[in-house]
Amino acid sequence: MSAAETVFKPGSYKTDLKPVWCPGCGDFGVLNALYRAMAKLQLEPWNTVVISGIGCSSRLPGYVATYGFNSVHGRALTLATGTKLARPETTVIAVGGDGDGMAIGGNHLMHACRRNLDVTYILMDNEIYGLTKGQTAPTTPTGDKTKSSFWGNPEPAVDPVELAIATGATFVARGFSGDMKMLTELIQRGIEHHGFSFINVLSPCVTWRGEAQYGIIKEKLHKVPEDHDVTSREAAMRFTREKDVVTEGVLYEVQQPTIGDQIKAIREKAQGGKPAPDTKEILKTFYPAI
Repeated sequence: MSAAETVFKPGSYKTDLKPVWCPGCGDFGVLNALYRAMAKLQLEPWNTVVISGIGCSSRLPGYVATYGFNSVHGRALTLATGTKLARPETTVIAVGGDGDGMAIGGNHLMHACRRNLDVTYILMDNEIYGLTKGQTAPTTPTGDKTKSSFWGNPEPAVDPVELAIATGATFVARGFSGDMKMLTELIQRGIEHHGFSFINVLSPCVTWRGEAQYGIIKEKLHKVPEDHDVTSREAAMRFTREKDVVTEGVLYEVQQPTIGDQIKAIREKAQGGKPAPDTKEILKTFYPAI
């Protein structure tokens, strides 16, 4: 069978590595939803890249049979930026946790959003630092007791969805690792979207947040209303900082030129309709003797 005739199933994207997450970790659900979404889109493994930072969830690239890179803490989107701009024909997926993406990586998230980088970023939000044994994270609810906040977290929590919408992401969704059907659909739509896709996945940490988190989140879940205007930033913002309910689905989606589109237009304008110079021609500009 030729590459053109290959049919990919969810299992086609699995590697021989076995996930080392704690039993019951929400990240298992995210990984399986990613396999299913990739199969629905028939993504070619050799034209797909999965990049992560550091943390429990950032182990994910090792479990996906594509090109992958497990980078340093908070830097998944910097690697994703370079990959997409250097190889715009590839599908680039960045993954990580809330500590990785909202703390050290928060600055990179802001710039990836405002540039409208054509990358899908899946954030596995467990409201805790799981890998380093349960400290308060940027998304830990105010007042919650953790390993580093015996008297309760004194800081206001960050809402990743609010941050992404405010800084320019053109596709923003919220999902739950316990709702496989919805999460698969969100990841598929995020990858299909031309622009920066941010998917905040509530992914319970049963070790440091407790096994009850699944039930707590499931009880609060509400689908996005059918009459919700996904093109309205104001309407999308109404679903941020939710406490008594948690709205899942696509909250915001608009079409705008990506940073890759902008750079391509500038390049074509600078070339004046002429073909791009090769390396030797470029070097002659600086070293005429070549």
